[in-house]
Amino acid sequence: MENTNLQDYSHKRYNILTGEWVLVSPHRAKRPWQGQNEEISAEKRPSYDENCYLCPTNTRINGEINPDYKDVFIFTNDFAALQKDSPAFEVNDGLLIAKSETGICKVICFSPDHSKSLAEMEVEEITKVVNAWQKEYAELGKNEMINYVQIFENKGAVMGCSNPHPHGQIWSQSSLPNEVYKKDMHQKLYYSKKKRSLLGNYVLQELKAKERVIYENNNFVALTPFWAVWPFEVMIVPKKAKKNIIELSYVEVKNYAEIISVITKAYDKLFNVSFPYSSGIHQAPTNGAENEHWHFHMSFYPPLLRSATVKKFMVGYEMFGSPQRDITAEIAAKRLRDLI
Repeated sequence: MENTNLQDYSHKRYNILTGEWVLVSPHRAKRPWQGQNEEISAEKRPSYDENCYLCPTNTRINGEINPDYKDVFIFTNDFAALQKDSPAFEVNDGLLIAKSETGICKVICFSPDHSKSLAEMEVEEITKVVNAWQKEYAELGKNEMINYVQIFENKGAVMGCSNPHPHGQIWSQSSLPNEVYKKDMHQKLYYSKKKRSLLGNYVLQELKAKERVIYENNNFVALTPFWAVWPFEVMIVPKKAKKNIIELSYVEVKNYAEIISVITKAYDKLFNVSFPYSSGIHQAPTNGAENEHWHFHMSFYPPLLRSATVKKFMVGYEMFGSPQRDITAEIAAKRLRDLI
């Protein structure tokens, strides 16, 4: 039974993966909007753009020519944020502390078609993307220098995407990023006490409640997390604990691709616009440890709030206090669920 207090009164919700809180103010969802509105871009992209450095056969800024690829294409980022040949060093000067960081960054083009997004690709095409993620996670993880592999996508100019061609990125590095470190710690603590996956037990509770579940198939569930920060945040979780994506079977990969397709299509229907978001996969580190406490999951953080022209920004209290949201996770999940 849904707790009506959660829909009517301000409260805090706890993120079991990070140990942090989000302030929820459902009564504020009724307030009129007098902030910024923007025009919806009606741009129709061609399937091939001669000026796009990600399209097949085009020349990138470093002079390399892309092959005439037919599905997924991966290359080392020409403007990598991490350097694999960075020298090892440390700075310990009183309160001034720094350490060197090494890594390998790659770009993954999902499709040769410049006009498509994941929402417009067939499940078979998305399956090839998942297969490519698996291959990169496995190969990068074998590198002794690499202890974590972060797979992510920024979709839309509002999310800082500099090129509309359908693509994502893979950053691999020698240490655990902040968010992964927190999730590693909380999953490990729970597993040490319960000998069960934290997310595995959470998914069982969500499947029983049904309030925040958006869609499920035989192997995966898509839901708006109880502690969601972004307005229409979605998390895709395997029902059975899997430490990483390479543990997925052939059938599970197909089901993973299918649920990605369903969610991204629902996003585009929500405000009748190609929906912007940042998505990413959090999975076990590649540090050689068993990491049996890990349960991989994929999160979508989309900024659109009330319409295609009204965005959510992390400002004011959220920058100096903690994240805050007006629309509850339950309402957000229902709106997405109704579009499927």
